[in-house]
Amino acid sequence: MTLLALLQQSIFPVAAAAAPAHATWTTWLEKPAVKALLPIPILVAISPLIWAFFRDTWRQLDLEAQEHRGQLLAERRNDLRPWALFVIAAVVLTMQEYYGGRGTYDEAIRPMLARIDAVAPDKRALALRWIKLAKYDELYGYAWWVFARVLGYVVVPFAAWKAMFPKDSLLDMGLRTRGLLKHAWIYGVCLAFVVPAMLLVSRQPDFGTYYPFYKQCSRSLCDLALWEAMYFVQFFALEVFFRGLWLGALRRSFGSGAIFAMCVPYCMIHYGKPYLEANGAIIAGIVLGSLAMRTRSIYSGFLVHITVALSMDVLALWHRHALPHSLWAPG
Repeated sequence: MTLLALLQQSIFPVAAAAAPAHATWTTWLEKPAVKALLPIPILVAISPLIWAFFRDTWRQLDLEAQEHRGQLLAERRNDLRPWALFVIAAVVLTMQEYYGGRGTYDEAIRPMLARIDAVAPDKRALALRWIKLAKYDELYGYAWWVFARVLGYVVVPFAAWKAMFPKDSLLDMGLRTRGLLKHAWIYGVCLAFVVPAMLLVSRQPDFGTYYPFYKQCSRSLCDLALWEAMYFVQFFALEVFFRGLWLGALRRSFGSGAIFAMCVPYCMIHYGKPYLEANGAIIAGIVLGSLAMRTRSIYSGFLVHITVALSMDVLALWHRHALPHSLWAPG
């Protein structure tokens, strides 16, 4: 009897007795109790590895924060950056939730595009002749989503930050490229851990139906390329906000605590995605945040993010035999 069978009989004796002998690993993972509790042993198992890899980084961050707070106390000053960051983040995330999605596109953007689309192409301005709402409606919806992310995660908070703290360099928010090649090996190490987990998650039934977000990716290589380009821009904006601005604003006062504070909203923006992926965001938030603190750059984390995102989209299309074959969509 296999270890898996023993676990099934000991934890779920009734289900194990009723299950066919050829029940697969994937079927077992889909049991509600197993799926709900699975992230806990994974978090426990991987925590020592994360601790071993980043403990020196965390210790150094805490020492710097302790020294900074001591200096502020001695000078009877307050660091206003954490207060400003949390208020900005709360406003940005709330605006994203209520106005950064498909609802706003349907109410405000789509009617405008429909009016343009109703005009004969030869009577439109040259830049508007390519609009074909019936063909690209879904893509335009995601274009609005990406625009809202860039506006909310980058343009608005960085402009507000510069207005409140004009002496702060925005490049110090993880945007410097110095030392990127030096830390490139960490990118490979992260992928070595992420890829097996991604392959496991990709076998879940909800994964194949959830990705890619843009369901017309299988229509043509052009659709897939346009979607992935927009998707990558969205990830860059996300990294700038969570691993750049957030950590850059809090590191001097919070030390390593800034990473774990950032993980809470970062995990919550994944609600609505497959359950295991939402839990994986906890690990990803800690690892990518620690990586950004260690390298003083968001770019390694950004590369990890887009590599995983592209792989997940391609895996999902491949699992349902929907990879595109034509260059352009018909029509």
